[in-house]
Formats: sequence, structure tokens, C-alpha cells
Amino acid sequence: MHKKIVVAYSGGLDTSVMVKWLNQNYNAEIITVTGNLGQKSELEGLEEKAKATGAVKSYIYDLQEEFIKNYAFKALKAGALYEGQYPLATAIGRPLLAKLMVDVAKTEGADTVAHGCTGKGNDQVRFEVAFKSLGPDLKILAPLRTWEFKSREQEIDYAVTHNIPIKITKKSPYSIDENLWGIAIECGVLEDPKVSPPDDAYQITSSPKSAPDASEVVEIEFFEGTPVAVNGKKLSAVEIMNTLNPIGGKHGIGRMDLIENRVVGIKSREVYEAPGAILLHKAHHELEKLVLDKETFRFKQDVSNKVANMIYEGLWFTPLFDSLMTFVDATQKPVTGKIKLDLYKGNATVFSRESQYSLYSELLATYTEEDTFNHKDSEGFINIYGLPYKTMSGIYNKANEGK
Repeated sequence: MHKKIVVAYSGGLDTSVMVKWLNQNYNAEIITVTGNLGQKSELEGLEEKAKATGAVKSYIYDLQEEFIKNYAFKALKAGALYEGQYPLATAIGRPLLAKLMVDVAKTEGADTVAHGCTGKGNDQVRFEVAFKSLGPDLKILAPLRTWEFKSREQEIDYAVTHNIPIKITKKSPYSIDENLWGIAIECGVLEDPKVSPPDDAYQITSSPKSAPDASEVVEIEFFEGTPVAVNGKKLSAVEIMNTLNPIGGKHGIGRMDLIENRVVGIKSREVYEAPGAILLHKAHHELEKLVLDKETFRFKQDVSNKVANMIYEGLWFTPLFDSLMTFVDATQKPVTGKIKLDLYKGNATVFSRESQYSLYSELLATYTEEDTFNHKDSEGFINIYGLPYKTMSGIYNKANEGK
């Protein structure tokens, strides 16, 4: 018996149907919780909709600044791009939403939390591992793994039968997850990897083919790895995203069509848009190349990959993640400066780099007469550097002479 069930509620098809379904199948009070991470249309009339479909309470929290500042920018400092490309917009939002749900459950005295994730998706893992880490005594319900609906079309029919307002239609069956860091688009024709994404799949980016014929230079300033200004203007975390997303989107930046490895072991075709996040990752990476020493930069690439995998796989609230982020934060002290990017038809190229901590020395790098590098030192360096291989080669050749 469940007394109170706290439901992660987006207002999309699955969670809209789920509130009504839980109301019909469980003798419990349904409390919906929604975190505003920058999604737009689904927030309209959300509280009224939740209560109309069976919820006794509906909480909506504006988490945009916390999401970008404490979660997205944290992943940015780590250089976390899943499988080298995806900036993890959906994955980064889940630990924050899970934390919010656990907090509400404790405040309301609820014994159960529920989510609207499918049995083969990544989000079920992200939510439930976070629940277990933050609220180990809470029961967890995942209706989409157990209920009678076998397709989104059946869910739509259920919604129509029970007068549940939904925007999705059978003719346009995209599943869209949106926040300030990026947008994930799934379902419909996108499930066939042979089919190119239709134009209507993309929500906030222009096609590079129809992007402006004139390029645009944008300057991004960082302080200790965190973005603080765009084009010379100091901005909050949310303001930075609301500035860069339209600029990047206008120039066709940030479109991704990927085959990726899901947590449960299957491959999926994913279409993403993340113009602001891609620009920030590009600028941040270029600044790191300018200010980090060689060994730190190289080792951090391994850490970036590990952090990205952990975020993707729902391991945000774990000891190893905290430890890796301690290392990341230590590397970010000199990541202060300005990067200018030139945007043109889907591409962002470096226009200029500037930092007081730059390790680039023109006097050492130049090939003019101003060169201060001691070329004679290289002979001894190479002799020592190549000594193991010279020794090995001589021994191997001698050993093989008698064969």
C-alpha cells in the first residue's frame, strides 16, 4: 500500500498518461513534481493539467540557474562529451530532478517516487540510482515497465479516452526532451538510421544550408573554467545560454545525429540540438589547450571521457564522481581568458585566444631570428629519449642473427 506517490512530471505523453493511470491503479495521493530546466511549451497550464488528471498537489520549481551553474557548467569544466560528441543535456538534468523529487518526498512524508521512463531507456537508470543514493528508503514505481500499453499510439488512445490534453499526435510522434543545455528528439522516422532527420525534427537550429551567408564572431570569457561573459558583457549562467543558443542556432551550430550506446546495452539513434553547449565546449577546450601543461591536459582527456560515461550512466551522486570532480576543479584554476569563435554554416572555428595564464611563448615558437629556443639541446634530449628503443633494437637484432 502506497500512501503518497511523488511523480516526476513533465506534462509530455508518458507522464500525462501516467498520473491518470496511477490514480486509477493505486490507492494513494498523487503529487507531481516538475523542474523548470528551460523547457518552454510543456510548462503552460501544467499545474491545472496535473490536478485535472488526478494529482492532489503539483509542485513546479524554477531550477534553470541551478541547473546551468551547478550541473551543466560542472560537466563543461570536466569536458564531458559522451562518446566524444553528445554534451549530455538530458543526462545532466536527471540528477537535479531526482534530488528535487527526494526532497519533496521527504517534505510531504511520501513513501514512494515514480518516474515515466521506459524499460530500455537511460533515464530509468539515472533516476533510480539517484533515488537509491539520496533516498534509500523510498519505494520506486516505473509504470512504463509494467503497464498494459505496448506503443505510444495506445497511450494516445488512452489519453483521448480519458480527456487528457496532449500536444503529440500520431502524425507527428516525436518525443522531445528540452532544456537550456540542449534538446533530444526521438521516435517516429528517426528510429530508422537510414532516414535523414526531417526538417521538422529540429526545434532551435537552422539548417547549415539556409544559415546566414555572412559569418559571425562571438567572444566567450571564462573565469577558472566557468563561462562568465559573452561579447564583453557579464551574464548569469541562464543569460549565457539564452544568448548563445539563438546565436549558434541561427548559424546551424549544434546539430547531432548519432548512433550511441545506451546503458542497457542496445544501440539507439539519437538526434540532438545543443548550439550553446557546443560553442561553450569548443571555447573551453581551446582555452585549456592554451593554459594547461601537456601532462595535465592529456590526463584530463581520460578523466573527461570517464566523467561523461558516469553522467550518462546515472552515477552523479557517487564517491568516484566527487573525486574526479575534485581533480577537475583543481585543473581549472588557470582556465581564465577569452576565446573568439567564428560561426559559419554549421561550423565554429577559432578566431583568437587570450589568457593571462597562456603557456604559449612566441619567442620559443617562432622560426624568426627572435627565436630563443636552444636548438643544440635537442640532440642530447633525443639521445636520451630514444635510448630505450636503440638499446632494444640492438639486442633484438643480435639475438636474431643466429636464427
